[in-house]
Amino acid sequence: MTTVYELSWFKSSYSGSENDNCVEVAVRPEVVHVRDSKDKRIRPLAVTPTAWTAFTALAADSSPDD
Repeated sequence: MTTVYELSWFKSSYSGSENDNCVEVAVRPEVVHVRDSKDKRIRPLAVTPTAWTAFTALAADSSPDD
């Protein structure tokens, strides 16, 4: 079993240069882990790849005027 510390975390390219208010993601074939970059001690949210794909598609299709 992979632990949270063994995962390869990444941030969006849209994250600010301060790197302090970001969501980090670690993708595995069976699960996508999501965490707050400000407090890495909190257990990450784990979702299925299907749920993550649906979430990111919805986020990409949303505009600030919606």
